[in-house]
Amino acid sequence: MNYYYRNTFSNFLLNSTDEIIGNITRSNEFDSSFLQNKSWEQQIPILKRALNGLEGEVFFEFSIPRMGKRVDTLLIINNIVVLIEFKVGESKFLTQHIDQVWDYALDLKNFHKTSHNEVIIPILIATEAKNSYTEIVLTSHCDDLTLPVKIGGSELNQVIKSALSFFSNNQIINVTEYLNGGYMPTPTIIEAAVSLYNTHSVENITRNDASAKNLTLTTTKISQIIELAKNEHKKIICFVTGVPGAGKTLVGLNIATLHLDKVQGNSSVYLSGNAPLVAILQEALARDQKVKEAEKGNKISKQSAKQAVKAFIQIIHHYRDEYLRNSQAPYDHVAIFDEAQRAWNKEQTVKFMKQKKGIHDFNYSEPEFLISCLNRHSDWAVIICLVGGGQEINTGEAGISEWLDAIKNTFPDWIVYISPNLTDSEYDAEKSINTLANYNRIFYESDLHLSVSMRSFRAENLSSFVKYILDIDVEKAKDIYQIILDKYPIILTRNLNAAKSWLKEKARGSERYGMVVSSQAIRLKPFAIDVKSPMNPVNWFLDGKDDIRSSYFLEEVATEFHVQGLELDWSCVVWDGDLRFSDDSWQTFSFVGNKWQNINKMERKKYLVNAYRVLLTRARQGMVIVVPEGNEEDHTRKKEYYDPTYNYLKSIGLKII
Repeated sequence: MNYYYRNTFSNFLLNSTDEIIGNITRSNEFDSSFLQNKSWEQQIPILKRALNGLEGEVFFEFSIPRMGKRVDTLLIINNIVVLIEFKVGESKFLTQHIDQVWDYALDLKNFHKTSHNEVIIPILIATEAKNSYTEIVLTSHCDDLTLPVKIGGSELNQVIKSALSFFSNNQIINVTEYLNGGYMPTPTIIEAAVSLYNTHSVENITRNDASAKNLTLTTTKISQIIELAKNEHKKIICFVTGVPGAGKTLVGLNIATLHLDKVQGNSSVYLSGNAPLVAILQEALARDQKVKEAEKGNKISKQSAKQAVKAFIQIIHHYRDEYLRNSQAPYDHVAIFDEAQRAWNKEQTVKFMKQKKGIHDFNYSEPEFLISCLNRHSDWAVIICLVGGGQEINTGEAGISEWLDAIKNTFPDWIVYISPNLTDSEYDAEKSINTLANYNRIFYESDLHLSVSMRSFRAENLSSFVKYILDIDVEKAKDIYQIILDKYPIILTRNLNAAKSWLKEKARGSERYGMVVSSQAIRLKPFAIDVKSPMNPVNWFLDGKDDIRSSYFLEEVATEFHVQGLELDWSCVVWDGDLRFSDDSWQTFSFVGNKWQNINKMERKKYLVNAYRVLLTRARQGMVIVVPEGNEEDHTRKKEYYDPTYNYLKSIGLKII
């Protein structure tokens, strides 16, 4: 962990304010402003008064790498860690400032290994506030992280002494061991995109502990394949597999940012058919760039910032349409297709081109046409397909076999690199792989598979748990649930208000929570949940607690189409009668007119089950599942549509509220 000043309390008390500020600004060439120096001039006397008579160590500008921020002051005193955020000149405790110091503490608690078992006390000091300190309160999470303490400038000593007394039985902290503890963050994809775009390497923003597959191995392997193609003038397509939340999108974004510099002639573009994901990432990057330029004194519009971002992240359909119009080879030699299994099959593509584009002689599947675009390069090209198993959720989504069949039938000179896991049944590609293997054009690379979920840093086995639920493997689901229960709460209820209260109680700081439902969940309207009501995923995912359009308000819901590829910290999954447990199997329904109708087509059945797979794997820290009570007076919401599902989930052992 990095910091710009460190000293024992005794030496800190002996140093003058000017000496301390000088040490901070000289360390790591800290770019301090006049206002920053004035702020330190007020912070240091407050700390000196509070630390007089105590023993410990003080740190200024303590790094929180994942957030790209620094804590004003960190204190290690006997058996407690104190994080302090100063708001000089403030007399009120604003919500965003409370969340700020809480987020710092949460980041350490969750991602800094030696902070896991230590007492952490976040303190917000509004220097002009009067008589605000009440007491130190632990949360229901039982992780020795207290609620933020809000105090004025004269109350710090009292808080520290109270904390030392309250936690007197805890073990004394070895400061050297604490500082050397591994920092293993698992950022959201939005945080990761922003960090990567700002030239951070993937190593700095993701965990790399032994229990997780290091994303750098996969990135390195893909970079080697790109270099091979470039140096030997080859055309290569490679398939990266991974469990939900394993970091496939992060790998794609990392490759794209590595090649933002187009001087080398191997620039790449990240493409996704997931319009909400692309819109959210483009907006997040544009907002961040606007803020960063403002900090430098430059005024730019968000629109101009977004234009630059669009060269880095694009919607796959816009890319496709550009090269329908333009017969030239793409500028980019490397194209990264996220959620490649969702590309359209030939039937869906031809239908779209005829109806929406007026092109009546189009005769390609989407994968075949996209490969043909890169094939226009005369020298070399690389396509990277990021693949999620069991993720097809919409009509016409082809799966991976369509890509492989296109290579076999139309592009005989392309070489294929695949993850060995692509042969698993959930990818439905084994037949196509075996056919290509007969032509000796497939190379297996184990580093192209990501086996551990990075999304659920508290529950790496969540994706397996969800798979067993949907496979109706009760005993395995029970076993996994017992493993993840302590760190990743999964709660079952029939009361939506109780679920909302649980979410609000569990979420701390700016941790994001929200309600997610199936796009077929038509009969949740009595609970004020309308899947047909338009919502803006950008506002839902990016806006704050004061915006009624944000997920925090728990008024607008997101469906599988809005949340695929993204994540929340805490989620509420509301289960409707579209997917029902019955006689040891899942029954699938679509609401048509004024009644539920059986879904008989196997493809559509699979899409609905996969929709729930997506919904149940969105939360990083925990979720509550709501199966509403039926209503016998409403023929569309009979108890028999809901009770068996609730009883099935209950039989797995989920805690009830």
